[in-house]
Amino acid sequence: MQIKTITLNKTKTLSLVYFTGLLAVSIIAPLFHFQPITGPIVNACLFVATAMLGVQAGIMLGLLPSLVALSVGTLPAPLAPMVPFIMASNAIMVVVFAEGVKLLTTYKEFNSLYIPSFAINVVLASVLKFLFLFSTSYIVIHLIAQKPIAQKAAQMMSWPQLTTALLGGLIAFIVLKTRALT
Repeated sequence: MQIKTITLNKTKTLSLVYFTGLLAVSIIAPLFHFQPITGPIVNACLFVATAMLGVQAGIMLGLLPSLVALSVGTLPAPLAPMVPFIMASNAIMVVVFAEGVKLLTTYKEFNSLYIPSFAINVVLASVLKFLFLFSTSYIVIHLIAQKPIAQKAAQMMSWPQLTTALLGGLIAFIVLKTRALT
């Protein structure tokens, strides 16, 4: 009789736990049905996942929240064509932020975050996400025949996207700084 031993890698196990927790939070957030709460929470999860687990985890995490938001009505059904663009904008934010984090961690340990560098990374990533989403939504919204829905969509995909991304970055900074102190 052969006995197989399974060993657990602490780092991989912690990464899986962190990813699962962030995924749960980002899936539950759209259930609040209130974009000023949902947006910052989801964006914070994307920033935290990217900082702690890497760009792949951040991108994977950015795929589900918009589908959940669509399925529970946080994102109105006529805006379903926007979902791929929302996912792409999340990926853009994650990649831009990750590249900034790489530059930041080249010279310092990430646990000793330097506020201006982190803030610059968040602002740049948030602005590029906003610009992509706003420009693509302009095209998609003009394809929507119902003008009241198109106007509401235009409003949802404009400045609130930038605001929620920036607030998500602030929340992520607080979470990461708090984690670094423990």
